[in-house]
Amino acid sequence: MTFVPPSPQDLTGKVAIVTGTTSGLGRRFAQVLANAGAAVAITGRRVDRLESLGEEIEAMGARMLPVQLDVTEVSSIERCVREVETELGHIDLLVNNAGMNVQSPAVDMAPEDFDTMMSTNMRGSFFMATRVAQRMIERGEGGTIINIASIGAHTVLPGLATYCMSKAAVAMMTRSLAHEWARHKINVNALCPGFIETELNSEWFASAGGEKQIKTWPRRRLGQQTDLDGALLMLASQQGRLVTGSVLTIDDGQSL
Repeated sequence: MTFVPPSPQDLTGKVAIVTGTTSGLGRRFAQVLANAGAAVAITGRRVDRLESLGEEIEAMGARMLPVQLDVTEVSSIERCVREVETELGHIDLLVNNAGMNVQSPAVDMAPEDFDTMMSTNMRGSFFMATRVAQRMIERGEGGTIINIASIGAHTVLPGLATYCMSKAAVAMMTRSLAHEWARHKINVNALCPGFIETELNSEWFASAGGEKQIKTWPRRRLGQQTDLDGALLMLASQQGRLVTGSVLTIDDGQSL
């Protein structure tokens, strides 16, 4: 009889934090990790918005913990890490997903909006990663950090200069932290999704303008949230143990 090893994407016994899970990709990431067996801390500034997601995860038979988190506040990040360790156990995986965007020509970008975007996308991702990594280093067993960037990290997206700047910073942060923490057995990688349909953009892509934009892409189609499942699980599991410092573009050729 041929021996078939357990699925390398089995995350049973692992503890994950996913930031920005109140909607969109963050919600999907939490569902995918929970379905693979991980205990998942779902986070957001308003815990009441996490209720339905928590119910879905518990229905899968997975453990979950809703945690109030504002990534723009380091004290909130540190409180989140402590709470997750107390309630779920040591943290094996972080999906650094929380982010925001303000569409505006660069000359019209309000300083307040600039600061908010950088504080969330860049500063928040950095301190979330470092505070989780600090605990991983102290424990000495390594771990995995997956930063969610964007094709805007390497491709000009009109009207989104500040957003692209923030995501380019996340991409370089990923490579820098991967190098710094390699000796601690911490893998740090980034996903750069292209345009993925979510409840936040579905109305736009159903409009005449959105349909016109889709026709400019090589395959003339919009990505779905499920299209990121494979890459997420590969990086989160033993399948990705030799992958660190990578910035993986998943955009169906949209940035070509």
